[in-house]
Amino acid sequence: MSLRHALLGLLAERPASGYDLLKRFDTSLANVWPATQSQMYGELSKLAAAGLITVSAEGPRGRKEYTLTDEGMAELRHWLTETRPQRTPRSDTLLRVFFLGVLPREQATAYLTGLMDHSDEEYEALRALERSIDWGEDQLSVYGRIALEYGLRLNEMQREWARWAADRLR
Repeated sequence: MSLRHALLGLLAERPASGYDLLKRFDTSLANVWPATQSQMYGELSKLAAAGLITVSAEGPRGRKEYTLTDEGMAELRHWLTETRPQRTPRSDTLLRVFFLGVLPREQATAYLTGLMDHSDEEYEALRALERSIDWGEDQLSVYGRIALEYGLRLNEMQREWARWAADRLR
């Protein structure tokens, strides 16, 4: 996934300013694809230059509202249906697990226990996010809820795996 497609997807729901997109991003996509404010505004400029979005309104202090163009919708649909997701994630966590044998067993077990604790914290953060959102019937709510469920289940699996792995070392 790219920030480009994340912004196109958010604008497919409705026009928004950069600030509005940043807020929507923080409450929806930040858990799957983090981005900084400067990255977002830079990407919005690139999208506008490519004709994938347009400035549909301008307000005070240079506030711009962006709207997805037909070309932008075509790009988003192309990305969704005709490109394959990357299936080769890099995992700093698992790379470290692979080399835990160079540590004393107690330290390796502590590392795995830390992963378990981290998964618990992430799970609880996602539950808090879930409770804080006023879920509706709009597309971002429906599919955002599905994506959130993936994060919840993934953290449950990681916690159980870390517990299993720590028990193997004990």
